[in-house]
Amino acid sequence: MTYKEEFIKFMSDSGVLTFGEFTLKSGRKAPYFINAGKYMTGAQIAKLGGFYADCIKDNGFDAKLLFGPAYKGVPLAVSAVAALYNKYGDDRFYCFDRKEVKDHGEGGMFVGKEPQDGDRIIIIEDVMTSGKALREVLPKLQSAADVKVEAMIITVDRMEKGLTSDLSAVQEVYRDFGIKVCSIVTINDIIAALENGVIPGKEHVEAMKAYRREYGVD
Repeated sequence: MTYKEEFIKFMSDSGVLTFGEFTLKSGRKAPYFINAGKYMTGAQIAKLGGFYADCIKDNGFDAKLLFGPAYKGVPLAVSAVAALYNKYGDDRFYCFDRKEVKDHGEGGMFVGKEPQDGDRIIIIEDVMTSGKALREVLPKLQSAADVKVEAMIITVDRMEKGLTSDLSAVQEVYRDFGIKVCSIVTINDIIAALENGVIPGKEHVEAMKAYRREYGVD
């Protein structure tokens, strides 16, 4: 299997990716659901970091600082930077932000490598629904130093148009900030995995395709 197929099977085996009928926050009725909160063991988070590392290497991103937005992005960035070293011998830095500036001890907004002028950064997140997390952390990073965000890595690109636009959240981020958002897999990869028997659930393929026809973007 490719690392993309392995990741889809990993999501399915972990109970993160499920199929049926789900009412999303948007009110849409979706035939699938992704719940990253189901990652809960050391083995799972270590393996997840490996898939982020594979995606970073596959896309040729060489930014030396991996940033995880608080709070969900913190373990993701740590696991990804550890996996880059363990799998590829590629030792990079990591950093995450605090929700509030620390006013005692060493103080500051960031933990890990403090962003510095000239740093190129990869932001590590789980999924992107509206791009809110990026819009919140980008001013923090850019006010700390003259940095360049090279890319943002997420687990799954839903390839789904927003409520107020025909663009997906990924496309809106590129339009607004010029930042490339790459995913380990896309919803099309998941549909292909169902069709090819990589994971069980072939009976959900037609519902997945119908949902894509109604709400999907290319």
